[in-house]
Amino acid sequence: MSGPLAMALIFVFTMAIGVPIPFSAGIATVAGLIIADIPLSLMALSAWTAFEPFPLVTIPLFILAGQLMEHGGMSEKLVTIAKKLVGAYKGGLGLVTVVACMFFAALSGSGPATTAAIGSITIPAMQKEGYDSRFAGGIAAAAGALGSMIPPSNLLIIFALVTDISIPRLFLAGILPGIVLGLMLMVVVFIISLKNNYGGDGEKFVFRPLLCALWDGKWAVFAPILILGGIYAGIFTPSEAAAVAVAYGLFVGFFIYKGLTLSKLFQAFKFTAIVIGTVLFILGSTKAFGQLVTIYDIPESILSLFQGIVSQPWLVMLLIGILYIIVGMWLESIPQIIIFTAVFFPLITKIGIDPVVFGIFTVMTCEIGFLTPPIGINLFVAARISKISIEEISIGVLPLLIPYVLMVLILVFFSEWVTYLPDLVYGPTR
Repeated sequence: MSGPLAMALIFVFTMAIGVPIPFSAGIATVAGLIIADIPLSLMALSAWTAFEPFPLVTIPLFILAGQLMEHGGMSEKLVTIAKKLVGAYKGGLGLVTVVACMFFAALSGSGPATTAAIGSITIPAMQKEGYDSRFAGGIAAAAGALGSMIPPSNLLIIFALVTDISIPRLFLAGILPGIVLGLMLMVVVFIISLKNNYGGDGEKFVFRPLLCALWDGKWAVFAPILILGGIYAGIFTPSEAAAVAVAYGLFVGFFIYKGLTLSKLFQAFKFTAIVIGTVLFILGSTKAFGQLVTIYDIPESILSLFQGIVSQPWLVMLLIGILYIIVGMWLESIPQIIIFTAVFFPLITKIGIDPVVFGIFTVMTCEIGFLTPPIGINLFVAARISKISIEEISIGVLPLLIPYVLMVLILVFFSEWVTYLPDLVYGPTR
């Protein structure tokens, strides 16, 4: 049996019997090393190189910043602003959830964190207003996934580390798709709410209350301006921006909104430690897996497999997207990005697909994984808040998957607009 086939079978089998993904990748990698007669020390060396890049520090810092801003009271301010902006329309609280998630996504960098921060406020409010619990939870789960697209995004950072693409360029490329996707979600929420007569008091939009809410929440609104504006203006690097975000979250949480306490600060540190510990463990084992994929020359094999259709890049992207969506139902996003980027990135660069577009495309398919069982993390978070089963919320989120599928198709057939902002700021790639 060949090494790659043995690795694939062992990886799938161990996952199927319930072995955690990092251990599955590690066991498969050990098998591949033994078959290829490569010293097992490659595992340790690969893990070391995976932890070595300095930009990796950006991830725990952004996770911590998101926690500080959630516990410090910023999420409540953003929900209030969103209510004044779209709350009066039919399906107002649903629209508020989407808009607030778009705001908070620019603070947290995480889909599940965005779902938890905004959903914990808006889901109970929607339930009190008569929304079906499945639909209310589905809105928060689907809108929360925007946290992985709208910068700063932890998944975009992982993709950048794996491919050596500029993090600021990827961040800029994620803005337009994130906003367009948010607007598409709002359309679906409005149509379903109109059909079921959910919410909305019929009052006309008034500008003055929005201005008052913006002034009251100015510290929350200024956070993404400070973080992202500083990166794009060249004032600080993404890693430095993450540190600034933590300092800003501490200052505003303790001294401005005064929502932070020592107990909540400890919770934020504990949550960050657990998440980044998991990320590092996954990164270490899957990095070695990805390196062995290259040693076995699997990307070249994939290229020859696609040889008949490489003249049609859209078809290659479509097939990869279908694979990613299926795999995302069973595999967590971080190992999915690390493992499959090692396999497909050489292929897409050879056939002329923009690497930045592929990064956005990869994260977009991962967002669908957040919303599909059995692994869908956002579904579990929203189901817990909604106090319903994962099966029920999986039904509620179905219509809200339509914008995500449409966006994937748009990225496959019309992708030039994605690089408009990074090309405008940094110039086109050569």
